[in-house]
Amino acid sequence: MTLKLFVAQCLPQSMVDLLQETGHEVLLFQNYLPFDSSDEAAIAKAQELGAILVSLNGDFADIVTYPPTKYSGIISIQLRNHPEIIDVLMQMLSKYLLYYHDMEHYKGKLLIVETDKIRVRQ
Repeated sequence: MTLKLFVAQCLPQSMVDLLQETGHEVLLFQNYLPFDSSDEAAIAKAQELGAILVSLNGDFADIVTYPPTKYSGIISIQLRNHPEIIDVLMQMLSKYLLYYHDMEHYKGKLLIVETDKIRVRQ
């Protein structure tokens, strides 16, 4: 089963390419919303599309503002202005997505992708 991922415009093309290469349905932010859209518009569009939001925006890791239980899933990649760790983060995420490839697994969850682990919040 493939995942439906709504990918924020902040993700580098290399990350987008890897997600597409792994066979997931990747919906690009810029095909659905204007560039300057708010975080609220982005997460609402992901919900409307029935997709998991994938973003580098740390704001989505705030469970008070974006309670995971309200969404189809949020993946917050913690790049923290260190582009040299992109490969490590993507390897970590790719392995997780390969193992957990059912959309239902992500519903109501926030995944925080770091170089050494993926934290799951509900």
